[in-house]
Amino acid sequence: MQTELRLRIISGIVLAIAVLAATWFGGFAFRVLAAGIGVLIYYEWSTITRLADSDFRGNAFGWLAVALVAALVLFDFDELALPALLAATVIGIAYALVARSSRWLPGGIVYSGLTVISLAAIRGDTAHGFAAMLFIFAVVWATDILAYFIGRAIGGPKLAPSISPGKTWSGAIGGAVSAVVAGTLVHMAFFSLNGLWVPAIALVLSIFSQIGDLFESFIKRRFGVKDSSRLIPGHGGVMDRVDGLVFACFAAFLIALGDAIMKGTVNTPAGVFLFGP
Repeated sequence: MQTELRLRIISGIVLAIAVLAATWFGGFAFRVLAAGIGVLIYYEWSTITRLADSDFRGNAFGWLAVALVAALVLFDFDELALPALLAATVIGIAYALVARSSRWLPGGIVYSGLTVISLAAIRGDTAHGFAAMLFIFAVVWATDILAYFIGRAIGGPKLAPSISPGKTWSGAIGGAVSAVVAGTLVHMAFFSLNGLWVPAIALVLSIFSQIGDLFESFIKRRFGVKDSSRLIPGHGGVMDRVDGLVFACFAAFLIALGDAIMKGTVNTPAGVFLFGP
């Protein structure tokens, strides 16, 4: 076995164990994971987009904003995290316009901060949150793995050749179908299946997962970068590993938030809205 492949397998196993352990324990352990992922994503985002070199003051504000959101989530002030992110985003946009700075600054704040908030909100401290995170993991991993193998086996028209030449429509469709099956099976391991809501949400999250993958590919191609960083041996960076998961969590969180706002029950955990029996 080649050294690079061995390193990739070992680091992948270690990461999977760490993530699943934090998901199992929930609470502070998972909030640490969510906050850490968000902070590392902003580090990679600011490096890829060269914010650190082009705009020191703007990048310093971005770090402050993401650190604040991460701290609020970490110490269980979730109700303040989203307003803080919205305020920081508005300030970032205003700063970018007035100072004629990079538009990537507010984008990085939103991408990183919403990652922290959505992950923590979905997992929460309930059994529903645990089931919800496993559901999302199953959807994202099935999408990623099966899209690769089905795409290679069938081939056909390219999905987005200017962004990611290796992806095909056959892979995208195969990954989505696989995600629906995997997500439905995980849900059925916890709750009875009533209606088409679970397969439908699995399909939506699979589509967003693939959009997230393409989004990161677009950013890296835009700045001529192969990997988001070298933080994970054999895998590249954190963004390389969680791009699909991040967008799937964005979609799940926003769906749950919209449902909560319409029903006037914003204090109910996101996992209950999405995956409650």
